[in-house]
Amino acid sequence: MSDQSTDLRETVRQRYAAAAVKVSEGGAACCGPQPIEVDENFGSTLYAVDERETLPAEAVAASLGCGNPSAVAELRKGERVLDLGSGGGIDVLLSARRVGRTGKAYGLDMTDEMLALALANAEKAGAKNVEFLKGTIEAIPLPANTIDVVISNCVINLSTDKPAVFAETYRVLRPGGRIGVSDVVADDSLTPTQRGERGDYVGCIAGALSFEEYRAGLEAAGFTGVEIVPTHPVADGMHSAIVRASKPAATPLPDTRTDTSADPCCGVHACCTEVETSAEPTVSVSAAKAASGCGCQS
Repeated sequence: MSDQSTDLRETVRQRYAAAAVKVSEGGAACCGPQPIEVDENFGSTLYAVDERETLPAEAVAASLGCGNPSAVAELRKGERVLDLGSGGGIDVLLSARRVGRTGKAYGLDMTDEMLALALANAEKAGAKNVEFLKGTIEAIPLPANTIDVVISNCVINLSTDKPAVFAETYRVLRPGGRIGVSDVVADDSLTPTQRGERGDYVGCIAGALSFEEYRAGLEAAGFTGVEIVPTHPVADGMHSAIVRASKPAATPLPDTRTDTSADPCCGVHACCTEVETSAEPTVSVSAAKAASGCGCQS
């Protein structure tokens, strides 16, 4: 990472750490936490009143996003959701309710102060199916193919390495998984310099991709069905937008064997595909292949 990128990341971290501290200190005051002062196009007012009223006041006050990604992602019961840049936890808590007890919502953030605030909010909300992780969105600390839906609220534009974010998001999603992101996107006609003239980096403006850049970045990572729909303007030529895309479902490799019976190959069902499983539940796929002398071991 370049010195400039490191400096920008630290600037972002400091800004969000200060926001978390302000909310936490406000929660201990007589009048309760006050919303962080942001532009009217950002923050908790973008959530429905009934959603805000069911959450801890500190989670609502710490909202700095530009949309409501847990709603646009159309979450379903039992799904595993990851929120990139989870902040005070508002989107994680809303997601946890939507996926229910059989699902789980993860929050990823690099700021200790925000993570502490999110954990406190989860405890106040009585949320049992949530987990907060420390890390960066360019290096997600989760295994591959384990998440059903990735959401994010005006955070990807803060990254100085967006190709890494898209690649990591693709990696952790299971085949057939999807993203539902709210982010700031620029008109294709605006240059990076012009975007910077409309706002700073930590204000979610200067680091924004154009519509075409966003689409190209997702497609380069492997995503299909990319859809970017602007919802409201945040500056001249800059928009809050809903971004949706999917990771293609696993496609089994052609079976060239002459024996097409239902018997497992090499002790493995669906051998040499992304969905292969051991014929014996107590034996791992790699062990089954090794024991059978499978020629397609990797």
